[in-house]
Order: sequence, then C-alpha cells, then structure tokens
Amino acid sequence: MAYVTRPLAVVTGASTGIGFELARCAAERGYDLVIAADEPRIEKAAQVLRGLGSHVTAIETDLARREGVDELYETVRALGQPVDLLMANAGLGLGHGFLDQDFEAWKRVVDTNVTGTAYLIHRVGQDMRARDSGRILITGSIAGFMPGAFQAVYNGTKAFLNSFSFALRNELKDTSVTVTCLMPGPTDTAFFARADMLDTKVGQDDKDDPAEVARAGFDAMMKGEGDVVGGWKNKLQTAAANLMPSGMLAEQHRKMAEPGKGRP
Repeated sequence: MAYVTRPLAVVTGASTGIGFELARCAAERGYDLVIAADEPRIEKAAQVLRGLGSHVTAIETDLARREGVDELYETVRALGQPVDLLMANAGLGLGHGFLDQDFEAWKRVVDTNVTGTAYLIHRVGQDMRARDSGRILITGSIAGFMPGAFQAVYNGTKAFLNSFSFALRNELKDTSVTVTCLMPGPTDTAFFARADMLDTKVGQDDKDDPAEVARAGFDAMMKGEGDVVGGWKNKLQTAAANLMPSGMLAEQHRKMAEPGKGRP
C-alpha cells in the first residue's frame, strides 16, 4: 500500500550542502521525501532526515543521464502520491580554463546542470500542471549573471537556469504551479573541492552558510516568489552585474576563480 499520509517533496543533489538543507527544511515542515544524488552519501543523509520524522526514499542515481532521471521519476511514481514540492538542486562545478578541461568533464557539467535538470522538471512539471498544483524550486546562481572566466561552462549553465526559471514561471502564471529560482553566492559546501577550486580566491574566501541559503530559498518557494538572492553582498554583486560591461565582469571573475590566486 502506498504511503500517502503526508505531502511529498523531491530534492536532488541532497546528499550534502544546500540540497541536504533544503530536504531538512521540507522534513521540518511535515513533508515526506524522495532524495537523490550521484553518491553513496545519500543514504547517510536519509538516515538523518528520517530522524526528523519523515518517510524518506533515497536513490543513488546519475542525473546527468536520461536513464538516471527516468529512474528517479519512476521511483517517485511507484510511491503513488503526487509531488507537492520539486527542488531541482543537483549541480556540478568545474574550475580551470575551458581549453584545459577534459571534454567529458565539462560535458558532464552541462548534462547535469542543464539537460538533467530541465528533463526532470519537464516530467514532474507536466504532472503538476495536469492537476494544477505544485511548487518548483530551481537552484540557479549569482554566477549566472557573470561571464565566468576560469569557470566558463559552469557560469553558462547557471545563466541558463536563471533564465529558464523566469521563463517557465511566466508560462505557468495562469496555473497554480509556481516556479522559484534560488540564486546563491559562494556557499560553504563541498562544491569548491569537487570543482578543483580550493587554490582560488573564491575557494578560500569566507562563504555563506548552506542552511541559511536553503532556508531563504525554501521560504521564497513556499510564498510563491519568483527569485531570491541571499545576503547583501550577493545582492550588491547581482545589481552591479546588471550595470557593468561584460568584459569588466569577466575580468572581475578571473580574479576570483583563476587557479593559484588564493590567499597563501
């Protein structure tokens, strides 16, 4: 028999960082969970979240592959209950100059951040629209407002997600389905280690608390707001990005992300 006593939230990239904290927010608000990530740590995350009283289904799957998204979607469908919240948070970063990066490495960033995210939203979003109910949170980034020298592919994928979020929100404006874009700045997660960016200035600078970032995003989603940028520094940087020439922004980003330029 399907477990149907509580509303359901789906969170990707939920093993650590912002994704885990988004899942925690949902659990604390009385949601059961389906959480996904491409690493075994998703099971440890599930154990913690079950301690908050939620029924948690954890799935280790590769959301860079169509088959991985399908596996997640079918896992959700097998529960026999609708998705009330979809938090599409899974994402990868990649540092260093574009021409020095391996093709498979940067393609995986695109496949995870763009193709996998859009495909999952396409499948779950169609179900939400059919029943005229649901909330979607997409984790974009303030990086999407800047040409990302030494992070060119990652920033490009986040520019896509930021734009995609606002477009989809407009397409759904006559329905009861809402779309919110969470646009964090540098956050204290495993992102910079995984992206091989620990020797950069941004990799060594102080960062935002992932729990606070997630809480801001979750609250904005529940209010049906279109977007949220956490922290006054990030808001200032976003505002400046709308005024500064692209070449100047790229040079500014270079100073943050160029390898070997971190503090000693």
